[in-house]
Amino acid sequence: MGYFDYSLEPRRAILFEDVKSNYASIECRERGLDPLTTSLCVMSRSDNSMGLILASSPMFKKVFGKSNVGRSHELPFYPQTRKFNYSRWDKTHRDFYRNVEPPSDEYIRFIEDWAKKTYIVPPRMGLYIQSNIQVLKLFATFTSMAEIHPYSIDESFLDVTESLDYYFPDETDYYKKMDLMAQKIQRTIYHQTRLYVTIGMGDNPLLAKLAMDNYAKHSQNMRALIRYEDVEEKVWSIQEMTDFWGINVRTKRNFEKIGIHSIRELANANPDLIKREMKTIGLQHFFHANGIDETSIHDQYQKASTSFGNSQILPRDYTRQEEVEIVLNEMCEQVAVRLRKEKKEATSLSFFVGFSAKEPRPTIHVSRKIDPTNATVEIQRTVLQLFRERFEGGAVRSVGISANGLIDAPFRLISLFDGVEDDKEIQRQHQEEKIQEAMDTIRKKQGFTAIQKATILKRGSRAIERSKLIGGHSAGGLEGLS
Repeated sequence: MGYFDYSLEPRRAILFEDVKSNYASIECRERGLDPLTTSLCVMSRSDNSMGLILASSPMFKKVFGKSNVGRSHELPFYPQTRKFNYSRWDKTHRDFYRNVEPPSDEYIRFIEDWAKKTYIVPPRMGLYIQSNIQVLKLFATFTSMAEIHPYSIDESFLDVTESLDYYFPDETDYYKKMDLMAQKIQRTIYHQTRLYVTIGMGDNPLLAKLAMDNYAKHSQNMRALIRYEDVEEKVWSIQEMTDFWGINVRTKRNFEKIGIHSIRELANANPDLIKREMKTIGLQHFFHANGIDETSIHDQYQKASTSFGNSQILPRDYTRQEEVEIVLNEMCEQVAVRLRKEKKEATSLSFFVGFSAKEPRPTIHVSRKIDPTNATVEIQRTVLQLFRERFEGGAVRSVGISANGLIDAPFRLISLFDGVEDDKEIQRQHQEEKIQEAMDTIRKKQGFTAIQKATILKRGSRAIERSKLIGGHSAGGLEGLS
């Protein structure tokens, strides 16, 4: 079969677990509800999110046809009144002649009945993080922490190769042991946390992830296995190329340009052609399509940061330039603090300013090379100067800052044309650095808002509100269950 001798490939007992509808399931659990039969969605009610749906239960998805991420206005009902959303229907049910086919009375009743018994709850990121920590501790009872690689807040890779014989010494079938281990983990997680776990199993991390994404999610017992021997049957048969790990719509189009339209075709294509047309990343997908992945969970990958950014959607339209500048200054300060914490300096800055949907203005995008710095004052000065040069008024609704081209802080780019620096300027910069160092020390111990400028008291400031969020959303508490 194909190009590879799988007997030469590493064969480990790898599990990839996913907590089913994690945020929504945790909210169901906290309310004593069944996460599989309850219609519930977690919708951010922070003043900057405009009804962003962060997660939803399986029943919510089944009834309303919504994935985890979306906006409240995309629902077939109005969250405030639980009445049918005719406006949304009119936009999505027009024929070729722009005529609207009206919904049936039966469908309207179906949507409104389910809407009335649907729970719409705000996010509580602190609670979800604590739940994730609990789940990871339970995983550590089945294998060592060194064999666990968290992939996201609700997904992890586990290498249980060394644990199989310990837990199931009497079972002789290697893959039966893997399935028994996955089953035991599922039961333990459910009994301890009341959360359901979907598990993909494979001979390497890639096969375990593909098993979870494409088979375990649709299996009644929420488990699935892909061995090297199953690659042709289970990997090559994946219908949509974008259902394959790492292939997005753009990558799919690039493959189609060279005559590759399926995973089967990719696995059996000429690797020299793929490398010539799509470079190393294309060749990596070729190996993956053949089930080859020599990644070790023990290798902790550390991505080199090339930029630090900060962006936000504002809670309302900001029509006063002064208010926009307050937010820009606050974001510059947050980026500068992060640069100093990581001992990095930026060699270029970029920012964007987006406008309200009610006001069709093109987004302002600006980028500028700068002398290496992580000084708050310098970053603020540059960004405000560029903003003032290009801003001509309007209702601003989103802003973002990015510090790019990072270098190690001690490093300096020196020009042959630089003269001797003025002693007063050196003294001024040294004094600013000392002040920044003192402020950073206080914030490290007491939190970012422990020391702030008086501008946080002005209308438009977002510093205090943003400090209460985790990942851009409410940290939440245990109160307010409804």
